[in-house]
Amino acid sequence: MSRRQVLAGAGGTGLLAATAGPATAAARARKARGSAGTPEQIHLTWGESPTTGVVISWASAGPAVRPQVRIGQRVIAAEPRPYTDGLNGETVWTYHARVGGLRPGATYAYLVTADNDSNAADPFSAIFRTAPQGRAPFRFTSFGDLATPNPDWVLSYGQSAYAVEAVESFQPLFHLLNGDLCYANQNPAVQPGVWRDFGRNNQASAANRPWMPCPGNHEVEFCNGPQGFTSYLTRYTLPDNRVPGFGGRWYSFRVGSVLFVSLDADDVVYQDAGAFVAGPAALTPAASTGHPPIQPGTSFYLRGYSGGGQTTWLERTLAAGRADRSIDWIIVQMHQCAASSSAGNGSDLGIREKWLPLFDRYQVDLVLTGHDHAYERSFPVRGADTDAGHEVATGAVVNTLRPHPVTMTDSGVFDTSQGTVHLILGCGGTDANADEYGTGADEQSQAKVFTRTTRPAVASSGGVYARAAADTVEDAVWSARRDTSTAYGVAVFDVNPGSESGGRTSITVTHYHAVGADPVHPGTGVKGAPTPDYTEFETFTVTRPRSDGGR
Repeated sequence: MSRRQVLAGAGGTGLLAATAGPATAAARARKARGSAGTPEQIHLTWGESPTTGVVISWASAGPAVRPQVRIGQRVIAAEPRPYTDGLNGETVWTYHARVGGLRPGATYAYLVTADNDSNAADPFSAIFRTAPQGRAPFRFTSFGDLATPNPDWVLSYGQSAYAVEAVESFQPLFHLLNGDLCYANQNPAVQPGVWRDFGRNNQASAANRPWMPCPGNHEVEFCNGPQGFTSYLTRYTLPDNRVPGFGGRWYSFRVGSVLFVSLDADDVVYQDAGAFVAGPAALTPAASTGHPPIQPGTSFYLRGYSGGGQTTWLERTLAAGRADRSIDWIIVQMHQCAASSSAGNGSDLGIREKWLPLFDRYQVDLVLTGHDHAYERSFPVRGADTDAGHEVATGAVVNTLRPHPVTMTDSGVFDTSQGTVHLILGCGGTDANADEYGTGADEQSQAKVFTRTTRPAVASSGGVYARAAADTVEDAVWSARRDTSTAYGVAVFDVNPGSESGGRTSITVTHYHAVGADPVHPGTGVKGAPTPDYTEFETFTVTRPRSDGGR
């Protein structure tokens, strides 16, 4: 089966056709030219109501004069939101236009320009769709850990360009980007440049449909705000969580009969994986920033930064969602994992302690994550198995609160009112492929689990520091399916609201993978190369009763 046949069979247009559209061609043609106010890195996010509004955001090389969006006869002024990078001192210019008063389920064309746009005679243009009103079918896609196509940056790889094109080929209503967007903090001297390449790459899709992100550990940057999120928060305008001081870090939005909840797991995980100076030399910010050198062994550790505020908000949001008879589904997006058996990072007890009991109580249906550069699916899980872990160093029994599978029959159809399915989707485009998984002496799938903090420690006499891997392992009885053939892919979700009150609703999930894209396959040592060929790996269906039936 050809790539075009595969994608058309999934309900999307062919990849080649989708990526040859006028908006994409225009975006690429404009990468290399433009004056201070010329828009670039154009991307959409949902406004407060996805049925009636979007936010159109972009950047420019310098300050724009009267930055604006035009839709029909309307002219919407954009809010400038500049910041200066705390490490290299570069000023970044971003703009955000809130567009409201739109019709549900409608398609709109728009222009982005400014008085000093060098393309003002033929400004950037694209189209988008608003969300449907009420129970209606729709499609969304998801992955995390994207990076940029520019191999000059640490962790960037050409597959990230094909990943963006794959999203566009499926023509979703929107895309969920599950953290670790561009890895700018791995390139501390040039963070704005990494973000710039990321935004230019994503524009090929994100200018046509909202890309809704969550922060990951690699959005945490030294000298850029109290949690290091200034670069991230400056570029995105996200739904308001109404928690003072923590806007944009977590949020929710509603499309059709689905409540989407986006979280920042940096707040609860034990793993220390944010910005880090390994040494032996200090990281010295540019003199213009006024920031002192950051000494070797310094890490930016965020656990507990909200003081429990995020978890309080989460319970309130889940409770309201499950009590709403017009909402059938609750889908959570975050970066780090509660159920990953990857040999990369693994699972984290912090999420299991703070949030999995809430997911159980309010019947969260799907949890979509990244962090491990792989694809993995769990069985539906509810509750926890106690004392199922063993400390790596001593063999001592550890209570990892191992997620309990409610079934271990991989039927392909799962009732998520009985248990939550976790998906690891860190398969965007980095050059650190990790489609390698843990296995114990008995050949049982095994997962690493972080159960305590892993702060930096001296790793050598040369003054180099390192952070330890997970301290505990457990048999991953909750793991149902793992892709060992490639680390790259995209998940496509088709929501079927059902036709009768009190009947059943379903979501069909298909994961497409890019076989051969791994820079070096961990199992075979065979070198691959970026590829546009995404083919089906697996399809499964989740189902549950509609919430508008008798209670």
